[in-house]
Amino acid sequence: MRKWPTFPHREGTYSKQAHADFPEEAIYEREAGREGFFGPASHFHHQHAPTGWSEWEGELKPRAFNLNHVEAAHQSSPWSAPSILKNRECKVRVWKLAENMSGLARNGDGDELLFIHQGCADLYCDYGHLEIEEGDYVLIPRSTNWRLEPKEPMFILMIENTGSAYALPEKGIVGQHAVFDPAVLEAPAINERFKAQYSEKQTTVSLKRGNKINTITYPFNPLDAIGWHGDLSVLKLNWRDIRPLMSHRYHLPRRRIPRLSVTDLWSVPLYQDPLRAIPVH
Repeated sequence: MRKWPTFPHREGTYSKQAHADFPEEAIYEREAGREGFFGPASHFHHQHAPTGWSEWEGELKPRAFNLNHVEAAHQSSPWSAPSILKNRECKVRVWKLAENMSGLARNGDGDELLFIHQGCADLYCDYGHLEIEEGDYVLIPRSTNWRLEPKEPMFILMIENTGSAYALPEKGIVGQHAVFDPAVLEAPAINERFKAQYSEKQTTVSLKRGNKINTITYPFNPLDAIGWHGDLSVLKLNWRDIRPLMSHRYHLPRRRIPRLSVTDLWSVPLYQDPLRAIPVH
């Protein structure tokens, strides 16, 4: 584990706690940190908006993408959905799906996180059957076979994590039930609807590995599990079950609501409405 030098320091007029009790003369907060929220961080209090520039020249200018205008997003396979943003560890796609997937998909490169912006569907995967709907985050572990059967047209944001795996942050004194109660997580079920799709029908799997597509053909449907046990699974979480950390339901100091709060990368939390605008640096 990387060991950062630690030297908590205070300078000038500052709040005693991050994101709370801002100084009266400072109405904007800026956070600078490393490793997301896991490394060292400092919070600056500004008199002017850190994003209030009048001109910006160069490729690093922040951009907002209206993903409603991505016509190429209409695809039958998730691997054909266009990439909007990508680097060596992460890839963001937008996918529109109106009809049942003809075969199975499998990602051999990384975990897949689907945010269901619009629509609903039945998800069938190695772990069983799961109903998904608007507002759901669906975590699909690497190398899982899966397919969707939409009940109505779907608009999906896909975030592929190839650098590591999705995990929850340490929650400290606020307890394991922040930012959501783990009891709201749903896993697929080996139910009657899952058993009804058992078949000896020839089935294809579209396997993505190294950004190349391999087609695997089975003389049967490989979604034929009769049971499973363990702590790795497809999981579903709806954004409505996510509570703001600075909520009246947590025993933390009261605060004034800032006019602007930004981090190094994201100025709009993903769970609010990720398809309206994705500002990036």
